[in-house]
Amino acid sequence: MAQFDTGDVVPARALTTIDGTAVSVPSSNRLTHLQFRRFAGCPICHLHLRSIVRRHEEIQGAGIDEVVVFHSAAEELRRYQADLPFAVIADPDRILYMEFGVESTPTAVAHPRAWLAAARGVVRQRSVSGALGRGEDHFGRPADFLLAPDGRIVDRKYGTHADDQWSVDEILARAGRFR
Repeated sequence: MAQFDTGDVVPARALTTIDGTAVSVPSSNRLTHLQFRRFAGCPICHLHLRSIVRRHEEIQGAGIDEVVVFHSAAEELRRYQADLPFAVIADPDRILYMEFGVESTPTAVAHPRAWLAAARGVVRQRSVSGALGRGEDHFGRPADFLLAPDGRIVDRKYGTHADDQWSVDEILARAGRFR
């Protein structure tokens, strides 16, 4: 699976969120942080996205739009992610995952950091059922892309394990270097 690099250009597209609204990727006048997560009830994703939610106003104030893609169906995502204040995209057929070279591998959950994040996420979700994600791929790795309005990839990260993604501080710092 081919992966994008900094400087590559991705074509503009309109994606449909889990609530049925259209979102442009990339945004026409702001940076877009396009992040690929795992499955709908993923406790690691839950933990990470709550850190994004806590600082969402700060991220928006820095001129960044958040768009999060999951490889789950929209109905599953609405059970777990409907309250997020940014665009959530369902990609159950992994079309965007394939296009962006975001892979799945058993080693994604082998890292101790992923285990710790999963345990903390389950406690915060207060539910083990979401973590089980029956019928879901648990071996997905995250990926982060910072896209300029012209579609150019300003920066990118392909995670090596399930809890290997940019923190909010890293997102803001990377965006600050672009400005």
